[in-house]
Amino acid sequence: MSMGHEISRLANGLIVITETMPHLETTSLGVWVGVGARHETLAENGISHFLEHMSFKGTASRSAQAIAEEIESVGGELNAATGLETTAYYARVLKGDEGLALDLLADILLNSSFAPDEMERERGVILQEIAATQDSPDDIAFELVNEVAYPDQAIGRPILGPAANVRGFAPSDLSHFLRSHYQPSKMVLAAAGAVRHDAFVRHAAALFGGLTSAGAAEEQRALYEGGVRWHQKRFEQSHLVLAYEGPSYRSEAYFTAQVFSGLFGGGMSSRLFQEAREKRGLCYSIYSSAWGLGDTGLFAVHAATGTELMGNLIDVTGAALEDVARNGPTVAELNRAKAQLKAGLLMSLESSSARAEQMARHMLVHGRVIESEELTAKVNAVSVEDVGAFAQRLLKSRPSVAVVGAGKASQRLASEAQARLTQGSVGLEARRA
Repeated sequence: MSMGHEISRLANGLIVITETMPHLETTSLGVWVGVGARHETLAENGISHFLEHMSFKGTASRSAQAIAEEIESVGGELNAATGLETTAYYARVLKGDEGLALDLLADILLNSSFAPDEMERERGVILQEIAATQDSPDDIAFELVNEVAYPDQAIGRPILGPAANVRGFAPSDLSHFLRSHYQPSKMVLAAAGAVRHDAFVRHAAALFGGLTSAGAAEEQRALYEGGVRWHQKRFEQSHLVLAYEGPSYRSEAYFTAQVFSGLFGGGMSSRLFQEAREKRGLCYSIYSSAWGLGDTGLFAVHAATGTELMGNLIDVTGAALEDVARNGPTVAELNRAKAQLKAGLLMSLESSSARAEQMARHMLVHGRVIESEELTAKVNAVSVEDVGAFAQRLLKSRPSVAVVGAGKASQRLASEAQARLTQGSVGLEARRA
C-alpha cells in the first residue's frame, strides 16, 4: 500500500512530488523536464537527445567513470530517456541512498561539462544509434509515418535527429539549449518508494533552489496532414504502418482511443490478431497503439508480412476498421479491452518507477495527479457508441501510410493502402446516407 502523494513547490517554481510506499525497500526518483524534440528548431533536431547522452559524460567534479561507479557502488541504477515533449533523468536505489541519487541527478543536470573529447566519443555512439534504426524496418516505417503525419514540424522529425546535425553540434550548442529550455517552471522532481517527503524536499531545495528561469520559448502547434511515404530498402518482410490523427492526452476522447486500440489490435483476442493471424495466417505480428501529445495524437496499426501477402493484409485491416465503424464493437469486446487497460494501469502502479513517472507526467500535463480511481472511472465510462463513433471519425480522416521492406514495390503498396482505406471511408459514407 502507499500513503498517498505529497506535493511541494520550491520558490523557483520546481515541483517536488513524492509517494511513500512503506512496503518497499527501494526508491525510484527522477527529474522530468517538459522539453523534448518538438521544442527544437530544424537546425537543432537531435540536440535534446545528444544533451541527454552528454549529461552522463562528466561534470565539474565527476568524470563519466566516477558517475557510473558512484551509483553502482550502492547497487543503484541511473538512466535517462528523450521523448517528443519530455526528457527524463531517473535513478533507482536502495532505501537510504536517495540522497546520493539526488546529488548525482542534480550534478548531471546542473554541472555537466560537455568536454570536447567526451563529446566526440558520444557523437560516434549516437551516429551508431542512428545507423541501427536504419537496420530496423519498423523504426523506419514509424519515422516515415510521423514525418507524413506532421510534415515540416518538429514533432514529425526523428528524436535522434539527422546524422548531419549530430556531426555538427558543438559544446556551446548544448549549453545554449540547456540554458534556454531547462527551466524550473518546466521541471518536476518525483520520487516513490521508501522516501520521506520533508527530508527529500529540503535536499531538493539545497540542490535545485538556485536554478532560475529564462523566457519560455513558444511551442509550434501541431498540424496533422497525412499522406504516403515508403522506403525502397529491402528486408525479409514488408512492414506496414497505418496511422490516423487521434486525440490529445488532454482530451476526454483519449480514453476512448485507448479502449478502441485495445479491442482493435491490443491483444490475442483483438479483431486484427484474430482476423489477420489466427483466421488467415497473414502475419506473425499485428498490433495497434494510441498515444497522445499535448495538442494531438496518433492511432497506429503496425504489421509485417511477406510482400505478396501485403495487399491481403491491407484489405483485412481496412475491412476490420469499417466493421467497427459501421456496427460498433460487441459488449464482450468492449469489456475485454477495458479489463486489459485497467489491469495494465493498476499492475504498473505496483512499481515505484512507474508511479514516480506517472506522477511527474501528470503534474507536467495536468498540474495535478489523476489517481487510479479516476482513471479507471474514465475507462469504465467509454461506451459501445463512443468506440463506434471514434472508428467513424478515423475513417473519415486522411490516413498516414508507410511501407518499408518491399523494395521497389513499397511505393505501389503504400499508395494502394491509402486508396483502399480512402475508398472504404467513401463506401462507409454511402452506406450511412
